[in-house]
Parts: sequence; structure tokens; C-alpha cells
Amino acid sequence: MGRLGELEPVPRKSTVEIVSDELRSAIMYGSLEPGAQLGEAELAGRLGISRGPLREAMQRLVQEGLLVSEPHRGLFVITLDEGDVEDVYLARLAIEREACQLIMERNRGEAVARLTDALDALVDAAGERDRIAMSDADQAFHEVLVSSCGSPRLERMAHTLLVETRMCLNALQDTYPEPAELVEEHRRLVDAIGDGEEERLLTLIEEHMTDSIDRLRVS
Repeated sequence: MGRLGELEPVPRKSTVEIVSDELRSAIMYGSLEPGAQLGEAELAGRLGISRGPLREAMQRLVQEGLLVSEPHRGLFVITLDEGDVEDVYLARLAIEREACQLIMERNRGEAVARLTDALDALVDAAGERDRIAMSDADQAFHEVLVSSCGSPRLERMAHTLLVETRMCLNALQDTYPEPAELVEEHRRLVDAIGDGEEERLLTLIEEHMTDSIDRLRVS
């Protein structure tokens, strides 16, 4: 990242990248529901593109694990059972725990600044009691947490898991924490980084993930 205010090249996205983002977002928000079959002709028409880039984009999502190919049937959005839900959060724990350790070693101050902004957005969403906005802000907070550690590979792995997390929450909205509780969970993470307390931070991130597993099991 350059100095604040310094102009930098704007990244250009290919059609395949744009279509991948569109499909990923549709899966994340549930407009392409778990188990839904993807029809090439219909999707190409809705997106206003040819089938070539659509096929390539769908294959990317197969590689990410968000779509599954069934022989002689086609491509389907994945479905998540209880074991999958637990696996998603345990995988997130492994990634975010490592991200936390790297943050404490490398760039604690920058991480606190970025996470404070993300926390403010979560506070605003919680104040409105808007579940979708809260989920967006929650996801953005964890994306910032991982991206702050400086590992592009951890960031890439975390992105797909966060999409799967949203799929879990879309189906199980009743298990979502109360707004004040959600804010407080994330505020404690920022405070632990700011205070330089690595052991407390790692305990908090583990509790954050295991508590989510427990809430989803109860549902």
C-alpha cells in the first residue's frame, strides 16, 4: 500500500473475474440457493454475456468449492450439513488464528486502525438492527482481520470460507447473536490487539468460532 492520498493504478477486472464475483455474491446472499442447478443458457441471458466466460467463471467456483459438478446432471450450488458448518468454522479458526499471530508480530498498529473502522461499520449496522447489514459488516471485519496480516494466501483461503459462512447464516438467521453481543465480541478482539495481549487474542478468536459452532448446532 502506498502513502495515504497517493494515487495508485486501478485494478482492471476481466469479464471472467466480474462474472465470478456476481455468482459468488448470488450464492452468498442466497439468490442462488443451496442445491440450485445452474443453467448456462439462463444465466448467460441474465448476465448478458456469452457462455464462454460464464463456463470459466463457474469452473472457478467449482475449484473454490462453492459449486459441485454432478456427472450427466450439471453444476449445483453446494449444500451445507451440520458437519460442513462445523468444518467451515474450524477452518476459519485455523486461518484467523494464524492471521492474529502474524498481526502481533508484524503490524499491530495498522491492524488496529483498519479494524477500528470495520468495527465502526458493525456498530452502525447493529444500531439499525439490520441483520443483512450486520452480516455484511461482520464479514468485512473478518476480511480486514485476515488481510491485515500481510499474507495473500491466507486472505485468498479466508474469502471462500466467509462466503460459506454467509450461506450458513442465511439459513440459520435465528441463531445470530444479539447486536450488542456481536459488537462486544468484535470490540474485544480489537482491544486485545491494541493492548498487545496475544494470548488473550488467540483465546478470544477461538471462543468466537467455537461459540458460533455451538449456536448453529442448537438450531
